[in-house]
Amino acid sequence: MKLLDIMPDRIFKPVIEKDAASSASPAEFLQALERADLYLPVATEVSPVSAESRVVAHNDPRSAGADRFRLAQIRLKSIQAARKLKGLLITSPLPGDGKSTAALNLATVLSEKGKHPVLLLEADVYRPALVKRLGLKPWPGLTECYKRGSDPMLAIRRIDPLGFYLLPAGQPGEDGSSLLQSNFVSQLIQGLSSSSFSWILIDAPPTTPVADILALRAHADATLLIARAGKTPREAIEESIRNLGRDHVVGIILNGVEGLDRTYSKYYGYGRSESQVKPTNPKTFDSLRPQKHAR
Repeated sequence: MKLLDIMPDRIFKPVIEKDAASSASPAEFLQALERADLYLPVATEVSPVSAESRVVAHNDPRSAGADRFRLAQIRLKSIQAARKLKGLLITSPLPGDGKSTAALNLATVLSEKGKHPVLLLEADVYRPALVKRLGLKPWPGLTECYKRGSDPMLAIRRIDPLGFYLLPAGQPGEDGSSLLQSNFVSQLIQGLSSSSFSWILIDAPPTTPVADILALRAHADATLLIARAGKTPREAIEESIRNLGRDHVVGIILNGVEGLDRTYSKYYGYGRSESQVKPTNPKTFDSLRPQKHAR
C-alpha cells in the first residue's frame, strides 16, 4: 500500500497563510518524502519550545537528560539497522510516567533538526497534551478526522524549530477505544508505515486498558516502555511487558532519576542557568537493546 492510497488527492503545502493551502498530488508528496532535506508539503507550526515543553534535547543540550536522549537515538538507530524498525510504540504502565516527554525528545533527536523525516503520531486520545506542551494553538487532529471522516493527512504539521512532523490527537474523545481499535487508525498507520518517513513514533495511552494498547501494538514494529523512578511499581512494569510481549519491547526508559544533573553540571556548569526548569532525567537508555527471549 502506498502512502495516501487511503487518502484524498489533496494535502497542505507550506505557505505563509496556513488557511490558504494549495494541493499536492500523492506522487508529489511521496517524492518529497524521498528528499529528507526538504520540507514535506504540509503546513508549518512554529513552537516557542518553552521550558514547560520539557524538550531538553533542544532547550538544554548540555544537560544529563539531553545526553541520555542522544544515547537513546544511537541505540535506536543501531536496532533499526539490525532489524526492521520504523513504527515505535511509546507507552507506560501508568499515567504520569513521562511518555509524552520522552516522545517529544526522541522525535527531536531522531529528526536531527529536520535532516530525517520523523512523524510523531499522538494516539493518546484520552489525555492529549503535545500541542499544549509545544505552546501551539490547537487544530483538528485524529479525533476530529475520525468523527468527520476527513483526511488525517491534512492534520499533519511540521514543527519548527524542532524539525519533526506532528499528527495530534485533537480534542479528547469520549469513546477513545472505538477510535484506537478502528479500521480508520489501522489503515492510517499501515499507510504511514509504507511511506518514506524514517520513524513513526506513536505516543500511545498507558498500557491499561489492554485492548487499546494491543490494537496499536499490532501496527508497530516495537515498543519502548517508559517508567518513573520511585513511582512506577515493578509489578506494573512486569505486567506491561507480559501484555505487550517480551520480544516486542526493545527497551525501558526510567524517568525521574535524581543526581544525574550534578555530575553533568561539574563539566558543563558554566553554561547553565539557575532559572532553568529542572528536566526529567532519563537513565536506563542503556537498556535499549533487543530483548533476549525468555526461557
